[in-house]
Amino acid sequence: MAIEENRRIAEEFFRCIDRNYVAGALALLADDVNYWIVGDRAVTPSAGDHDKTAMSKLFHIMFKAFKDGLRMRVLGTTAEADRVALEVESRGELKNGRVYQQKYHILMTIRDGKIVAVREYLDTQHVYEVWFKPETANA
Repeated sequence: MAIEENRRIAEEFFRCIDRNYVAGALALLADDVNYWIVGDRAVTPSAGDHDKTAMSKLFHIMFKAFKDGLRMRVLGTTAEADRVALEVESRGELKNGRVYQQKYHILMTIRDGKIVAVREYLDTQHVYEVWFKPETANA
């Protein structure tokens, strides 16, 4: 039953994000979580290792940028022992008009009912284009 509980916790994390319930998502993270996001921090500042405090800041900054939040949908999961792998997709329109539509593969490690590690893989070029690429003047 622990495997199914781990799967439920992992899916609940994304249900919280889908409902713009950052506090709920953060409550599922262990105090000593290591949340890693693929990418080169020099190009994509959100890349790299983050603790719970850093993830809280990142989530709050991110959600302030969306018009109506970020919709997230879990497409599938595979669970074994304390690990849950998820295929996830998201979509949200930013206040600047750009659309963030992402596909992810995420590996979570869950212990004692909390997420202790996350490895998030996504399209880093899309992250740059939507979140960090400077807006250019139309000629």
